[in-house]
Amino acid sequence: MKRIHSRTMWLLMLCLAAGMAKAQLPDFTGLVSEASPAVVSVLATRTAEAQAQARGQRGAEDEEMHEFFRRFFGQPGMPGMPGMPQVPRDRTSQGTGFIISADGYVLTNHHVIEGADELHVQLADRRELAAKLIGSDAETDVALLKLDASNLPTLKLGDSDTLKPGQWVVAIGSPFGFNHSVTAGIVSATGRSSQMAGQQYVPFIQTDVAINRGNSGGPLLDIEGRVVGINSQIFSNTGGFMGVSFAIPIETAMRSADQLKKQGYVARGMLGVRIQDVTRDVARSLGLPSSSGALVFQVEPDGAADKAGIKVQDVILSFNGQDVAGSAQLPPLVGAADPGSKAQVKVFRDGKERTITVTVGEAPRDSTTAGGNESAVDSSNPLGFSVDDLSAAQREALGLEANEGVVVSRVAGSAAQRLRAGDVILMVGKTRVGSVAQFEQATKNVKPGEPVMLLVRRGEVTQFITVTPPKKED
Repeated sequence: MKRIHSRTMWLLMLCLAAGMAKAQLPDFTGLVSEASPAVVSVLATRTAEAQAQARGQRGAEDEEMHEFFRRFFGQPGMPGMPGMPQVPRDRTSQGTGFIISADGYVLTNHHVIEGADELHVQLADRRELAAKLIGSDAETDVALLKLDASNLPTLKLGDSDTLKPGQWVVAIGSPFGFNHSVTAGIVSATGRSSQMAGQQYVPFIQTDVAINRGNSGGPLLDIEGRVVGINSQIFSNTGGFMGVSFAIPIETAMRSADQLKKQGYVARGMLGVRIQDVTRDVARSLGLPSSSGALVFQVEPDGAADKAGIKVQDVILSFNGQDVAGSAQLPPLVGAADPGSKAQVKVFRDGKERTITVTVGEAPRDSTTAGGNESAVDSSNPLGFSVDDLSAAQREALGLEANEGVVVSRVAGSAAQRLRAGDVILMVGKTRVGSVAQFEQATKNVKPGEPVMLLVRRGEVTQFITVTPPKKED
């Protein structure tokens, strides 16, 4: 009897344990049912006409190749052959988005709609609506679209600042075109820095939720069905899901969306310093009690930090009361500050902590913030992009001579799509330029439809890029 009793007790304990484990696992069916109607598929199309226009910028090169085939082979090269122009056709890619207001505002990723000439949104009820791009921002990878509709279902916004590792989260999206696919997992970490250049302003949420191509722009939901992030990136050696996914915190995304809606661009704070992590040896040499903080190794002349008295070898410990554990944590804090506002920066210098009041500067605006707003670019420049003067410090960092080059500050329109903000223009045609005034003089006689050769410095590479200003409509 004793043996039977023990076995019965053991089975009972197993059943209880299984029941408890089952009770602790969340059921997402209600959440998904409520949230799904507000999740949409975003269809981004680059038309054949736009591709042909972009290829027109390489028309001279294609014509030379055409002539080569005619002379040496007795016939022109065929489309599709290496080096020959391709037959353009409409190209459509798919991502995900979600509706944030009943009157039709939709959030998605910038990289989902980048380069698209036509945007459509497919709703959960299979309706397909044309979408207008209000604006997009590459730095935060956020785009705001507008549908001409009303009484649309919406998602509630959550609080990504309170997220903690271990919390359940759910993603709804269109991986590989499979609309409204649901995946779930946990928050792996918060405040992660991106492995991609130009995304230093986003304190990413890391999750183990299965995210794949097509999930981009879709919502990351908490257990209450509230949006806490926008799924944006995966870390993968294969191109597929490997258990490391990144989402943009909804506070960061909405801050960008609100500015895009109000002013067409995103304004960010800037200190004007270059920083690095504090190593153990650096901490020891400076007398720091720990390896926390961001070590300043360069201060931009006349920048916000320089004017406030921040110096090289200062270690920034906090910004506006928020601790800076490492260099990756500082840019999101500074970027979120309003340009022109006052900020309290705690630094460690000469063995002591001190607090410095800084008037926050404004970071250069990204070239992709405006959504189809050609008037944002100086109308006197027919090439479709604006430039700024380079400072002496910028020229020194780039290895340029004094009065050499201007920097691209903003790009709009299809003519200049091959350019990016941050490109340095060294020549327009055969004329070298070293100031905005010289650039404007060099482009003064540019004619619509006639290609212009630009000598462009991008990173370590200098190359000629051809830009063809569009012909005016009759």
